[in-house]
Amino acid sequence: MKLFVMGRNRWRSEDEWPLSRTETQRWHVHAGGALSQKPPETSEPSVFTLDPENPVPTHGGSLLMPGQYIRGPREQSPIEARPDVLVFTSEPLAEDLEVTGRVRFSCWIAAETVDTDVVARLCDVGPDGRSFNVMDGIQRARFRDGLYDPKPLTPGEPTQIEVDLWSTSYVFLAGHLIRLQVCASDFPRFDRCPGSGESSSVAKRVLPQRNKLFHDPARPSLVELPVVAS
Repeated sequence: MKLFVMGRNRWRSEDEWPLSRTETQRWHVHAGGALSQKPPETSEPSVFTLDPENPVPTHGGSLLMPGQYIRGPREQSPIEARPDVLVFTSEPLAEDLEVTGRVRFSCWIAAETVDTDVVARLCDVGPDGRSFNVMDGIQRARFRDGLYDPKPLTPGEPTQIEVDLWSTSYVFLAGHLIRLQVCASDFPRFDRCPGSGESSSVAKRVLPQRNKLFHDPARPSLVELPVVAS
């Protein structure tokens, strides 16, 4: 097979997929907005919300939408400045970091509603401070165990959710930073979660949603990156 390694912007031949030589690195989110391989310390959870009348707007990504929604990488500062988007950022990388394979965000949340969405977006921040989206994913909480086994959340109860960001081959260059966005909407690319446990096709309204994201030793939230040794 051939894959295109973004960041280095070149084609490379491989004999297998996924690559058996990758090593999984776990990058933990921390209170205060840090992202690092260091396990989290005891801390209060962060909060992200959904305002039905002002959801987080679609801004780049793998889109099949009308022309006013530009696909691909877009500078993310308008999104990251929003109060309903959590942002976690690493220190500048000492050396190039190649991520090739499936990326996942495993998190613990507690919602005030019986359903909500978790959107995770991985970004590359250059030395100039500009942040560009690399890949993203979304998980509706009641389908956390599969589309054919919906389970409502128990409001206030911490629940583990896994968000699949799909696959990539991307090099975060030395001096760049890795950034993770976490929020509850990406509209209109994805419909707003009603929050009531109903399907969007029958729900008569979308409930406001308030979710806690945990980052403590008992309930760590982290991104799993398949890293290829340089």
